[in-house]
Amino acid sequence: MAARKICVVTGSRAEYGLLYWLLKEIQADAELELQLVVTGMHLSPEFGLTWQQIAADGFDIARRVEMLLSSDTPVGISKAMGLGLIGFADALSELHPDLLVVLGDRFEIFAATQAAMNQRIPIAHIHGGELTEGAVDDAIRHAISKMAHLHFTSTEVYRRRVIQLGEQPDRVFNVGAPGLDNIFRLQLLDKMQLEQMLDFKFGERNLLVTFHPVTLENATAAEQFAQLLQALDRFNDAHIIFTHANADADGRAIGGMIEDYRQRYPRRVASFVSMGSLRYLSALRQVDAVVGNSSSGLLEAPAFKIATINIGDRQRGRLCADSVLHCPPQAEAIIQTLQKVFSGDFAEQLENVENPYGQGGASLKIKEILKRMPLDGLLKKHFYDIADFKVAT
Repeated sequence: MAARKICVVTGSRAEYGLLYWLLKEIQADAELELQLVVTGMHLSPEFGLTWQQIAADGFDIARRVEMLLSSDTPVGISKAMGLGLIGFADALSELHPDLLVVLGDRFEIFAATQAAMNQRIPIAHIHGGELTEGAVDDAIRHAISKMAHLHFTSTEVYRRRVIQLGEQPDRVFNVGAPGLDNIFRLQLLDKMQLEQMLDFKFGERNLLVTFHPVTLENATAAEQFAQLLQALDRFNDAHIIFTHANADADGRAIGGMIEDYRQRYPRRVASFVSMGSLRYLSALRQVDAVVGNSSSGLLEAPAFKIATINIGDRQRGRLCADSVLHCPPQAEAIIQTLQKVFSGDFAEQLENVENPYGQGGASLKIKEILKRMPLDGLLKKHFYDIADFKVAT
């Protein structure tokens, strides 16, 4: 019997980190054949040519789909999606997978999903049902869910929301967040190893900062990030690691401001286009807080009992642990929230934090379902009326 061909698409460093252990599970299973397609930021020198790390991790790259333009304007993003649709049409036609696996909500993934839908390839979607009300990704995520045939959600709340979209309950599985597998399965670096690798010294206070554009707002990226930098200036004893923004509209403005800030404070500030999962999670273990608007502050930081300062509306609507503090993108509000994080009282509260996204193990669960799910009839989609949904008691 031929191995079932599982095609997985990855377009960004963060997404690859979440998919890593699922890729390993598929690769190690003799009954499955992994077809890995890389696209988007992985193929861009500006974002670190991270396809090279994927290859170094031992994965064969089946196809590369070039689609990322030099422009980060809304028009440029739309044109990149068009190029992606053309490229994925060719790649999927050549690979002819039994299943396509995609994660999340980025425009690269939307293009891949469209191509698979047109070619009648069953689609499995990870991290559906979530809300990010400040980002265009929110609409993309729900659109992907409607094109998909299997769904792997990170919480029961999100499972119910996917069913609310009209998806069949027996095709929607609450498995937890696969990115947490990195925390429990990677051998993280200790402080000394990490300092040597990053050429960076941790101080008494340490912050990990990632800020992405809020894509449903018009050209607010530079203004909001300036407010964050103004707040950080008040904590001149804090050592700071910046990671650059994704390839979203206005993302380059943030990248330039990060580099200017690093040059102003070279002894206590470092910046990286891409850290990779090992270095990023090892750094996460050493800092007092994650600051910005990355989903990592909501999904992964709580597992380390680390505080998160979630700024603005990009992640509005997502489930959050008690370790997450929300504040508007205004310097004074960010300062007050940082002061709370550095207070001894809040640090004590972190010891009892529970992560709503599970305790790991999602990758194995997803692999087993991908392996065992009958393919006959999987393409047939019927809108499921939420009025008929009875939650098991």
